[in-house]
Amino acid sequence: MEIYKKNWLKFSIGIVSCLLIRLIPFRPPNIEPILATQMPFSKAYGAYSGFFFAFLSIVLYDLVTGTLGIRTLLVAITYGVLGFGAFYYFLKKTEPTRWDYVRFAILGTLFFDIVTGLSVGPLFFNQPLLSALMGQIPFTLWHLLGSMSFAFILSPAIYKLLIKNKKSKTVPITSILNPKTI
Repeated sequence: MEIYKKNWLKFSIGIVSCLLIRLIPFRPPNIEPILATQMPFSKAYGAYSGFFFAFLSIVLYDLVTGTLGIRTLLVAITYGVLGFGAFYYFLKKTEPTRWDYVRFAILGTLFFDIVTGLSVGPLFFNQPLLSALMGQIPFTLWHLLGSMSFAFILSPAIYKLLIKNKKSKTVPITSILNPKTI
């Protein structure tokens, strides 16, 4: 497995891009690109960078929106753990495919939603576990749809354009959408 030299500018662009997308008004909270962006960074830069990417993405968003609290810590750590998971999942995959990203997005989303969805409400807001579970089902279905879509489209593009691309160059949009070139 090749670990690429960390490009902190590209890493920062990824974090800022995720933050700006998450700040779009009226966006469903479970349709966001953190996992899809985290996977290629974890593969290329390592487990700790993957952890840091997600952790910082969550903390910055909560800081900007004024929602920083104990829930932030649980969510940020859980997302960070997915950075470790992504690193080990992609460890032996020389060139990950779109479907590799989609498979991890499914596993990662289910892990994230089980840990956070079934703990935050019951632990911090005295919500009954059954109520949390019933509310979590539609949330997780939408979350899976968003994660899988972003993983299919965004993850391979990020890996190709930001990670593997040593030089900054203009790439036609058709090459991003063509599965044979990614």
